[in-house]
Order: sequence, then structure tokens, then C-alpha cells
Amino acid sequence: MLAEVYLPLPLNQTYTYRFKEGETQFGCRVSVPFGKRKLTGFVVNVKEDQETDFEIKEIIKSVDKTPIFTSELLDTAKWMSKVYIASVGQILSMMIPSGRRESESALFSAEESFTPIKMLSEEQQSALDEINNNPGETFYLYGVTGSGKSEVYLRAAEEVIRQGRKVIYLVPEITLTHQLLSDISLRFSNRVALLHSALTPSQRLKHWHKIINGEADIAIGARSAVFAPFKDVGLIIIDEEHENSYKSGQTPRYHARQVAQKRAVNMHSTLVMGSATPSLEAYLSMKKGAMKRLDLKTKVAGGAEAKVKIVNMLKESRTISKELEEEIRSALHDRAGVILFLNRRGYTNYYHCNSCGHVEECPNCSIALTYHKSSERMVCHYCGYSTPLVSHCSKCGSHDMSVAGFGTERVEEEAGKLFPSARIARLDTDVASGDKEKVKKTIEDFKKGEIDILLGTQMVAKGLNFPRLRLVGVILADSTLSVPDFRSEERTFSLLEQVKGRAGRYRDDGRVVIQTYRVDDNAIKAVRDQKVAEFYENELEIRKSLGFPPFTRLVALTLRSRNEDSVRKASDELYLLLERVISKSGYSDVYVIGKNPCIIYKKASNFRYQILLSGENFIHLNTIVKVSLERYHTPSNIYIEIDVDPLSLL
Repeated sequence: MLAEVYLPLPLNQTYTYRFKEGETQFGCRVSVPFGKRKLTGFVVNVKEDQETDFEIKEIIKSVDKTPIFTSELLDTAKWMSKVYIASVGQILSMMIPSGRRESESALFSAEESFTPIKMLSEEQQSALDEINNNPGETFYLYGVTGSGKSEVYLRAAEEVIRQGRKVIYLVPEITLTHQLLSDISLRFSNRVALLHSALTPSQRLKHWHKIINGEADIAIGARSAVFAPFKDVGLIIIDEEHENSYKSGQTPRYHARQVAQKRAVNMHSTLVMGSATPSLEAYLSMKKGAMKRLDLKTKVAGGAEAKVKIVNMLKESRTISKELEEEIRSALHDRAGVILFLNRRGYTNYYHCNSCGHVEECPNCSIALTYHKSSERMVCHYCGYSTPLVSHCSKCGSHDMSVAGFGTERVEEEAGKLFPSARIARLDTDVASGDKEKVKKTIEDFKKGEIDILLGTQMVAKGLNFPRLRLVGVILADSTLSVPDFRSEERTFSLLEQVKGRAGRYRDDGRVVIQTYRVDDNAIKAVRDQKVAEFYENELEIRKSLGFPPFTRLVALTLRSRNEDSVRKASDELYLLLERVISKSGYSDVYVIGKNPCIIYKKASNFRYQILLSGENFIHLNTIVKVSLERYHTPSNIYIEIDVDPLSLL
């Protein structure tokens, strides 16, 4: 017998191997020889043996006894290959967990903590009826924070499962808490498969087999759960659709929302997305009627909208302004919870010389090192480089050194000085990466009132619900606005709206204090004045006038090399080739926006150039990129990253 096998290589073709009948079948992984290497491939077709004029090697062994991917997943992989310009083998390798099955005890056990189901509000019931009565349609639950979107999702899931079909439930990694997993497992009698990054490859494969074997009705997880190998999915849910974490940062750089839309079409599934702050792409789709908007305007717990106060930091000389200090003191006096948010780790932004002005940079990246006082080290947050704090300037030798800017460590220190009797805890990735149990305990202690002030990055601003929380202080809203990216306004608005929702989720006296140097910024004013629709419409108008998404599609080609001259030359060559291909194609809607050094020019010892293309017709744009890359003879020391619909241009 012969097997056609895709290999995890950037080569979009199958390879034929001989095997003994019964040894493998469609949908299985096999270990095969490839040159001097041994690779794990994916069987996508089997056929009778035949005579050939070339040698056909035999498979070494079959990795799986039974299929671990379906024909529908293979179709999805082929579609992704065309859209994201990656090989089918690479995509299958990314889709399917590596490792071998584990046979030991359960990987997850539900705790007896599930909250009894309450009566749905009129809005929730109306939304649920729309979803249940219109199978195969696409819906968007546009609901304020705390409006009960999750309960609508779960009720819809129960109905689909009652009909004998399956459910995929995507949530951002940041909100994938143990409590959520426990509650859903109890609700669905533990017929739940988990697919997320906290599991080992072998654990993920165990849950993957749970789906294949029909032992799960619902798969829940972050981005990669969109590939759950159910044969008949009736409902796909994407909670917090706006989150950037649904976009993969590694090749193939897929977006889970787009893959979910494709799989929903494949299996005639209902697709339900939801957020208090839809992405601009989703907002425009609702406006055009491509998906049905279902509004949830009322908080189920009865809390009121938090009052927002903007503080002009141009008039302040402290990290924690006088107005924020007063609000914190008031909340502490009333024994209410306080969250201080800053999307910047470390103690200070950079360490510089007062004599010559030199800023200490990472030797591998063109980025300033961040000073971490807790470890007395300077750290690069891009490549992980770390070095002890230096006492003198590496350029001129002067000992007149100082720090500038601030991060979560410095805010923690200053809060401790202002409120010496307050119990303060910091929660960011520096803390989380070292001790997950400490993270869990910190969250529980804050909920119980054993921590007064919780400060940190997005970990504390999103996905966590605290009934005793009254005040959220945004230490510097400008951190997302200062990023040179056309999506920075949208990101800032979304983040501030989500933060505001935390403070007003359960209480009528919620407060948000936003510190900024840009008090007249559109995103900040929209959050303060509750001009949500106006913000979206204004942003759409700006994007349309500039020819940016969601009115066009983008493809970013990032060339990198350790040799600066090589990458500069290669980017020039590819740029000229793209221009020639566009000219000969006759596609007037596709053009190269530009070729420039990346904003972070050097990263992990690689010099980087970016070529950005735009097109209104995606087929035209995609064709231009494919044809150009096929014709371009990429030098051996150059690597090209392809990012279709990039969310960041850094």
C-alpha cells in the first residue's frame, strides 16, 4: 500500500511512502525518513501499491493506531494554506498536538464551586431565542461588561448538545481561569475537553483523543481550541472577540476568528461572538448585516457604570497623582478594593547617562533595557537578555547614571510609601512566570479582602471579577497610544473600556481614574464621555480615508538576517520584484505601502526590514504575494515571515 503524506516543511506537496496493509490509515501520523532526517508526517490519502520508476521508501512506524484528524480539518488546513501562505504540512503540525497519550490520572478535576443557574433577564432570553431559532447563522453579543454574555453562551451550548451536536468555546488565555474551567466541567458533567497552552503536549493530545473518541461534548480553550477535531460542530463561541491573543504570533500567523468562520461554514455551525468592545472588523460586519447584532445593555448584577475621571499628567510631578491618591485613600477607608493598572513591567523604562545621554540598550535588540529593581538587573523584554545593573556608562565611562520612566515595580514602591498600612500585591508576568500557585493565592486574597491594593499589567485589568472592587487607577493610558500603529486608538479605547467595566461590574459607586498626558485624545475622551458609537464611527471614517483595515487587507513581509547588509539588499530586491509583479498583473487595487526598517530594527540579533502591501480584493493581494515569493530566490541567510492581516507592525 502507498500513503500520501504531508511533512512539517515549507514545501506544499505530499510525499509517497510504502506501508504494510493495516499499518496506518487516513488521519494518522507516521514516522518517515526524509533525506538523513526522520520526520513525523500526516497521512492524507492511501492507495494501492503500484510500479514506479523511482524508489519509494517505507514508513518507519505509525505513530497513531486510529485517526487523529478529520477530513474537515484537512480541508480547513488546505484553506489556511492558501490564505496564510504556509504549507499544509506546517499547518497540520501546528494544529495537532505533538507527544504521546498519557494514561495516568485525570488531568483536570472540577471543584464543587458552581454557582446555581439564575433566571435569564429579558435581554438574555431574547438573545438566546435568536441564537436557538436560527441555526447556522452568525451572531454578535454586544454586551456591556457584566451583562451576562457567558450565561447566554452556555445556554446555547446546552441546547446544541441536547440536539446531539458538539460545541467549541474559545476564550482568551488571560481569562482562562481554573474557576471557569471548573464551572463548565461541572455544568457539562465533565464531558469537556481542554485545549490551551498551560497543558503539556501529551496532556493536550489526551484531550484531543477525548474528542476523537466521542468522550467530550464541548471543547474549551484559547486560540488553538478552534481546531478541536469534532466531526459535527453545532456551535462555535468566541468570547472577548476583540482580544489580540486570537491572532497567532508564529507561522502560520492565523486568526482564530477567521478559522472559526471557515469551520462554521464547513459544518453549518452557528457562530456566536461577543464583547463589550468589538474589533473594528466585527463592528463593520454588524453594520453591514454580515452578522446579527444582539445587544445586552443591562448588568445582571445591577451595578452602575463607573464614573471616569481624567487626570492631566502634564500638571503632575508624581507617578500617582493627587486625585488618584485621594480616591485610593477613600476606597481604603471604606475597605473597598483598589486595582492599579500599568501595562509596563519592571521598575523603570530605561537607564541612561547624564553626561553623554547614552541609553543602555540590549546588545541583541534595538531597544532600551528595562531596569528591574527587585533583581538589580537590566532586562530586555523582547529576547530575554539580562545583565546586572551597571555602575557606569558603557559608552563614555561616566558614573553619573539615572533611571527614567516607571513600571509596575516602581508603582508598587511608591504606593507603599503613600499608603504604608495598606496590604499591596503586584501581579504581572514577572510574578506569574515564577509561581502559578502564588498568582492563584494573590487573586483569592484580593477577593477575600486580605489584599487592599492589587497592581499589575493586563493580568489584573482583564478577565478577573472582584465584587469588592471599587476603584481602578490607570497609571498611564499613553502606553498603548505611543505605539506607532494604526490600531493604537482602537486598542487604547478597548483596554480602557474593559478596565472601566471591572470597576462598575458589581457596585454603584465604581470609580476609574485615568492618568494621561493626552487628555484630548479621541479614545480617552470617548471612554470618559461614553461616546462609544461615535468613537467607532469616527475610527471607521479615519481608516477608510487612509485605506486601512477593515476596508482593505494587509500583508506584512518581514525579512530578517544576522547580516545587516544582506537583509537590506534582499528587501530592496523583493520590493522591486513585488512592484514588477503588480505592474504586470493589472491589479489596480493592490499596492506596496512601503519598505522600511522595522520599528524594532534589531531583535534577537537579527536585523529586520518590513514590506507592507495593501489591497481591497484579497484574492488579488494574496496572488501577488504568492507569485512574488515563488519567483524570488531567497538567500540562505534570509528568513521571510508572512503575516496576513497583521495586528501589529512592530
